[in-house]
Amino acid sequence: EFSMLQRFKDSEHGRQMDVGVQEKIMHIALPFGEGSVLMTTDALECMGQNLLAGNNFLISVAANSEKEAIQLFEGLSVGGQVTMPLEKTFWNAPFGIFTDKFNIQWMVNYDYE
Repeated sequence: EFSMLQRFKDSEHGRQMDVGVQEKIMHIALPFGEGSVLMTTDALECMGQNLLAGNNFLISVAANSEKEAIQLFEGLSVGGQVTMPLEKTFWNAPFGIFTDKFNIQWMVNYDYE
């Protein structure tokens, strides 16, 4: 059973997008095992996202603290390319995306309690 399903139309930014894009999935989460979650989103061409074999997944890390999120982001992104700097987002959490020096894509997030 999915623990979360959010379409782009469910966010303030998404409601400003084209109607066809609004129905696409922004976040969906499927818990499995103990403490593991498979999460996904639709790739949006209007945001410059082109789905290719090799860029169709990211490793997502849920940090235990804001300090840990910063350490993980800064440490793992060395020598790579930051796509979205680690910063507070509209869902009130530090979040960032980068591709590491081995061409692996990462997301780092910390949800405040």
